[in-house]
Amino acid sequence: MQRVGNRATQILQDLGPRLEGARNRLIGVHGTPCASLAASPSTQTEKCYHDEAWEKSDDNVERPATPWVRTVQSGIELLRNPKYNKGMAFSKTERDRHYLHGLLPPAYMNQDLQVLRVMSNLREYTSDLMKYNHLMALQERNERLFYRVLMEHIEELLPIVYTPTVGLVCQQYGLLFRRPRGLFISSRDRGRVMELLKNWPERRVRVIVVTDGERILGLGDLGVQGMGIPVGKLTLYTAIGGLHPSECLPVTLDVGTNNKSLLEHPFYPGLRQPRVVGEEYDELVDEFMEACKARYGSRVLVQFEDFANHNAFRLLFQYRGTHLVFNDDIQGTAAVALAGLIAALPLTGGKLSDHTFLFNGAGEAGTGIAEMLALYISKEANISIPEARRKIWMVDSKGLVVTSRMDSLQSHKIPFVQDYPAHSSLLDCVKAIRPTALVGVSGKAGSFTKEICEAMTEFSPRPIIFPLSNPTSNSECTAEQAYTWTQGKCIFASGSPFSPVEVNGQWHHPGQGNNAYIFPGFGLGCIVAGTTRIRDEMFLAAAETLASSVTDEDRLKGLVYPPLWKVRSVSAHIAKAVASKAYEHGVATNLPKPANLLEIAEKRMWTPQYRRYR
Repeated sequence: MQRVGNRATQILQDLGPRLEGARNRLIGVHGTPCASLAASPSTQTEKCYHDEAWEKSDDNVERPATPWVRTVQSGIELLRNPKYNKGMAFSKTERDRHYLHGLLPPAYMNQDLQVLRVMSNLREYTSDLMKYNHLMALQERNERLFYRVLMEHIEELLPIVYTPTVGLVCQQYGLLFRRPRGLFISSRDRGRVMELLKNWPERRVRVIVVTDGERILGLGDLGVQGMGIPVGKLTLYTAIGGLHPSECLPVTLDVGTNNKSLLEHPFYPGLRQPRVVGEEYDELVDEFMEACKARYGSRVLVQFEDFANHNAFRLLFQYRGTHLVFNDDIQGTAAVALAGLIAALPLTGGKLSDHTFLFNGAGEAGTGIAEMLALYISKEANISIPEARRKIWMVDSKGLVVTSRMDSLQSHKIPFVQDYPAHSSLLDCVKAIRPTALVGVSGKAGSFTKEICEAMTEFSPRPIIFPLSNPTSNSECTAEQAYTWTQGKCIFASGSPFSPVEVNGQWHHPGQGNNAYIFPGFGLGCIVAGTTRIRDEMFLAAAETLASSVTDEDRLKGLVYPPLWKVRSVSAHIAKAVASKAYEHGVATNLPKPANLLEIAEKRMWTPQYRRYR
């Protein structure tokens, strides 16, 4: 004990000159010494901070202050920390040990009761936007309770924290902004991106979702206000994929916006300048990608989200060989759409290679789905991918993608060019091609008209109609329209949720082709295997696993996706399939391969139960 006491005295003596120097610097800044540094040596290591960023001296002039605090959380600070706060669920012992008595009402309320209270309050709101704000406020004060609420009521709350409500949130982001969530990297930060990443408080980041805000859902260029998308996606990585919240990093690359109304809006929170393009844009993205790998390692998963077509494809192809990266709009949407098509086969009969597919929309989502579909058909029918593409027809804003338009087509559309006469209207294309499956990814509301839906029933007794555009306001048709116009014969799935529909005395339950079925489990699978690169076959495995989770009972209701309350379990099975493919293709680093990947995935999934504090 004497040696310990002598050692402590020696440490304080060694620290003396440093603390004195810090004291003098603070005197130079404030004019008076900070209280804890002016105290005796025994109290020099206590916390020293100022409640305000600026102080006023006697002459009423604001002077800078130092917001310096390093303490174990207790008392009011513990209640204000969302990672550790439990609200009224703190036990009597915890309240005694952590100085919480008097700061909380005396009653004890366990987490189960707290969930009921949150949902009771939430259901009082009539506006989805107000529900979103209520949930985000909960996340900012009690993280574990937020995720417990979301996980137990995923069917009810997924449309609130994700599509379609998140689209409205992004549109009003500047007005709704309260507390920053995620990392904002602007074009003015070139040369110091690593410095910004180091400002992020978490070191064990495993998944990054990044957007530049140029093509948010079907809403267009929202600039920095697109941050709502990465935040929403990573919320689902935790709630559905089981990643710890600290492992998730949302990022927005603010390179300006070409949206004139935003640039003129007083509350717009981003750079007020036109979008940066060309070399300057590429240098920022490249610096960001290299900094992510340097900061978090080669196994950090980077998910590109809502980049415009002219950047989305080239960035994906540029980095897929050097980084662990995928584009959810291209590959995630493709996997979930393919899963719905596979799950529909017991209702339509035959194989996917027996069908003729017409896509209304030839952007990221459309060509992504088409490529994944062609890969599946090639394996199913044992034919080449170019042969499989002949089953797929594309319609863009100029009409049918055919050889006569070759000179004006973007590169990602060229693989799907058909040698066929040109047609401009979608109805003419439907009548000419006679598809058995119609997929909408155009973002044009109402483009699946009554005439088109009626025509689809002429080519198939059970036509597949998938209006996948988001949000709901951009859907090519509603569930009620599709079921009514086809007399209940169609197999329907949409990008946004719709209520059940009754036609001729029979209830039809529309499925939602939501990317949330795929990307959380996919990310978990990459982590389980320690994947360093992504292969298309991994998405194919995810799609087949999702399709296999649809039961005959689900199909009797008209569903081609499992109920959302099963999604966390489905994600574990998708993680197993993805990890297995990673080992098969030699891109896994967690060696040797575990015997039971499903068990590993399930054990890896975080749960938001409260912990007991010592």
